Amino acid sequence: MYNYDLKGKNKYYTLYSCVRDDILRGKIKAGERLPSKRAFAAELGVSVVTVQLAYDQLLAEGYIRSKERSGFYAEKVAEGLKEERKAASNYTEIEQEENFKIDLVHGNTPPNMFPFSVWARLIRSVLSDCGEHLLERVPCDGDKGLKSAVAAYLYRSRGIDVDPRYIVVGAGAEHLYGVIVQLLGRDKLYAVENPGYGKISSTYALNGARCLPVGVTDTGIDVSVLEKSEAHVAHVSPSHQFPTGAVMPVSARSRLIEWAKRSGGYVIEDEYDSEFRLTGKPLQCMCGLCPEKVIYMNTFSKSLAPSMRMGYMVLPPALYDRFLQIFSSSASFVPLFEQKALAKMLDGGYFERHLNRLKNYYRTVHGALLKKLASLPERCEVLDTGSGLHVIAKFPDAQSDGQIKSVAAARGIKIKCLSDYLLAPMAGVEGCAVINYSGLTPEILSQI
Repeated sequence: MYNYDLKGKNKYYTLYSCVRDDILRGKIKAGERLPSKRAFAAELGVSVVTVQLAYDQLLAEGYIRSKERSGFYAEKVAEGLKEERKAASNYTEIEQEENFKIDLVHGNTPPNMFPFSVWARLIRSVLSDCGEHLLERVPCDGDKGLKSAVAAYLYRSRGIDVDPRYIVVGAGAEHLYGVIVQLLGRDKLYAVENPGYGKISSTYALNGARCLPVGVTDTGIDVSVLEKSEAHVAHVSPSHQFPTGAVMPVSARSRLIEWAKRSGGYVIEDEYDSEFRLTGKPLQCMCGLCPEKVIYMNTFSKSLAPSMRMGYMVLPPALYDRFLQIFSSSASFVPLFEQKALAKMLDGGYFERHLNRLKNYYRTVHGALLKKLASLPERCEVLDTGSGLHVIAKFPDAQSDGQIKSVAAARGIKIKCLSDYLLAPMAGVEGCAVINYSGLTPEILSQI
């Protein structure tokens, strides 16, 4: 009667979830008697304790009731809750139908490239060296040791001379976007790149800010449009724009800074994957050109792991003072334990060695990808600047972007086009697929 698969899983919780879902879907009717603990255990091939724990959880949450000397019975659940559960279930089924062999949209660094042994050693070192200090309240702008380590790393890797005091550690990019809105004001107009990373504008909007999509050219955000607008803030990724891959030359960077000076605004320099310039050294930061008008920000999502929700920004002195006025009574959102471990990773040179290993790996993957694209039966032109972990593949003969994605889906490949990242209508982006290769391996490439 109950075809529940409990093999190789957290058996009691899986059983609880299955019974709960059947009650919510109406498969188990209100008032219906459930099997006894012993009978249910025998039917499912699990221990009586497993069933007992599942029933206890269902009882605690009110999905079932117990009658002495009679057994367990399903409770009545509100129809609205049933519908919500049904909608959620349908959504899950739709997601599962998209069973792609290769994902060129959400690329994550292969697990074997994460420095597990180094990280474990640093964690043990933090426990040994810091002890009870790890239980203390973390300052709102982050651990002093990590701020100093980030400043030293920026000087070594990018040549930026940053005062550690003005660095703010945050729980990833989206958290920092929200902080920026509170610093600069919800009444300001925020210019964002179009096409662009949708979470930037959506996070600003969630924090009550207005956004202005500004088109991206082959030299980055269109500064001429920005100069004519009423925008107060410009959020850009000058070293490798997502998704077009455009790199902003120094002439455009200088012009953007001059706009900020004239308008009294700010430039947010989002260096989300600047470490992955595969040819030559990283480009000069705008922050180094004008620290009074540029907010520099970066995260460790690409270089370490997306699950490591840790990023940082370098604020102009005036904005840092405002940050303290607003957030001084708050604690940092990032656990001190992780901040201390990352500081040791940066100070000990482990992070740069890890980056060099990653870049060597991605050079191999990048080269193999270009060969694979060149061998496709469809005519393909690759737009590649040697920066970041994605390239643009242009298909001049494609009838539509939908056709590109359909052909890819037929081969088990999930892909998006430039048009999927538009925040406002824009011509000239048709026929271009965005290929995120950060999660590719030579083995996966061989299947394309």
